Amino acid sequence: MLVTTEFELNRVTAPNLPRAPVEYNAQYQEQFSNVMRLYFNRLDNLVGQLGSGSDLIPALTVYTVATLPSAVTSGMSARSFVSDATATTFASTVAGGGANKVPVYSDGTNWKIG
Repeated sequence: MLVTTEFELNRVTAPNLPRAPVEYNAQYQEQFSNVMRLYFNRLDNLVGQLGSGSDLIPALTVYTVATLPSAVTSGMSARSFVSDATATTFASTVAGGGANKVPVYSDGTNWKIG
């Protein structure tokens, strides 16, 4: 399965737990159990999506070279894809305005083809 925006994995965030009373309260305990049950059900679903096959490939965001985020801010080894590269030479700094669709990676300073 290809992970795209259409089949995006659900993001699971930690639950807001109800505040505990000073003394034991059955209603609090039930509410706490329900919150935790829902949270772990979401985690189980996420793990199920990740383990649904070895052909799971995350989709890269496609940019034009002009709209790529900063290579410095993105950090070394960040990856993306551009739709308007002028060249296809591996490890060359990408330039926009062409018709080549190529993967790119950040070397920490520039976006490089590859």
